[in-house]
Amino acid sequence: MGRTITPELGAEVAERLYGYALEYRPLFGRSDQFKQGRVYLHGLLLDGERKSIEPLSRRVPGGNEQNLQQFINQSPWDPVPILAAYRARMAGAFATDAGVIVIDDTGFPKQGRHSVGVARQYSGTLGKRGNCQVATSLHYASERGDYPLALRLYLPETWTSAPERLEQARVPSNERTFKTKWQIALDLVDEVRAEGLPHAVVVADAGYGVATELRDGLDRRGERYIVGVTGDAVVLTGPPSWVPHAPRRRRGRPATRAYLAEGGPRPVAIHALAESLARTPVCWRDGTRGKLEAEFAWVRVWPVHRWQMGVPAAAIPEAEAAACWLLVEWRRDGAVKYALSNLPPDTAIERAVGSWKERWQVERGYEQLKGELGLDHFEGRSWPGFHHHVAMTFLAYGFLALERRRALDAQVLDGPTDAEASSPGEARRGA
Repeated sequence: MGRTITPELGAEVAERLYGYALEYRPLFGRSDQFKQGRVYLHGLLLDGERKSIEPLSRRVPGGNEQNLQQFINQSPWDPVPILAAYRARMAGAFATDAGVIVIDDTGFPKQGRHSVGVARQYSGTLGKRGNCQVATSLHYASERGDYPLALRLYLPETWTSAPERLEQARVPSNERTFKTKWQIALDLVDEVRAEGLPHAVVVADAGYGVATELRDGLDRRGERYIVGVTGDAVVLTGPPSWVPHAPRRRRGRPATRAYLAEGGPRPVAIHALAESLARTPVCWRDGTRGKLEAEFAWVRVWPVHRWQMGVPAAAIPEAEAAACWLLVEWRRDGAVKYALSNLPPDTAIERAVGSWKERWQVERGYEQLKGELGLDHFEGRSWPGFHHHVAMTFLAYGFLALERRRALDAQVLDGPTDAEASSPGEARRGA
């Protein structure tokens, strides 16, 4: 596609969009792939209620439905290096050492059963079980801005146990083994860690935080985290004291498990513990309607996962030292939320709350990805097609984020001008 400048698109914005697209040109194996990719990117940035291929192709200059179908659903281009380059570009503009990586997932309601990964399953997007696809995602947030990092489709066991469905949907061989959502989340964290993304903490809601394996996996990677848990999670309010289980006979194998000593701290569900905790009002930011604040507690606890079954005797020293933070949030609507964190013992409650509340940027990000850029408008059925579409919507989000950053920087330095202060919405309508 050439440097077409439509009448409603300002020349400077068009030039920036062209330059932005050129950054990814070397990562497409063929010139026609890049050409159709730029057409598709252009179409995602245009106004329009549906961003599926057929209506998109009619709106964008140079659009051809058959060519775009080929580009998204059949063309073999690899989105992995393109997304790596995108993340490097976004990190240069927005990443800071205090940044937050947010683990989340999102659902895509579907009518049929042939779209890759579709099943009757729970979706936070729906707030219930329904026929849908679900994808695990990472999002990045800092004081400079936010952007999506990665998104990978979750395949239920009904899919991974059906080779013929996997083959028909062209699922890569390395993605055909069942993985839980928390396993996918750790894989995505490994990807961005390998790229050296600056950040201070990983945050997730209770849908992921309830998995002890996720918390252990982040610990092993040296990641600081704040992750939601449910109120029935069990903790101790002091260091545990463990005693080896006495053998019933003098002879025989030595005890291999240890159990909580009598007279020491006893396990308590955190919802019950929360009733006795002092509350501290904390404001985490100024919103459009005033200060955003709630009451919180921030106390040291000792998780005792499956404490009734004891712990391996060799793990006693580690278990006694495994203290973490419990964050309790009492919201104005009466809801109570809980989270566990391995932040350092001297961490202030204000810092913890500030990081925990960065999750709101994910919700805003999904609103733009879905409501404006058509993330949930893909109508294909294959694994490559789904992830090709995801990659292109991320590139579109990145361009709008850079336009927003440019407008803010221009206001600070010189005050806004008509060209420099074009909002992301204006850029989208004209792109």
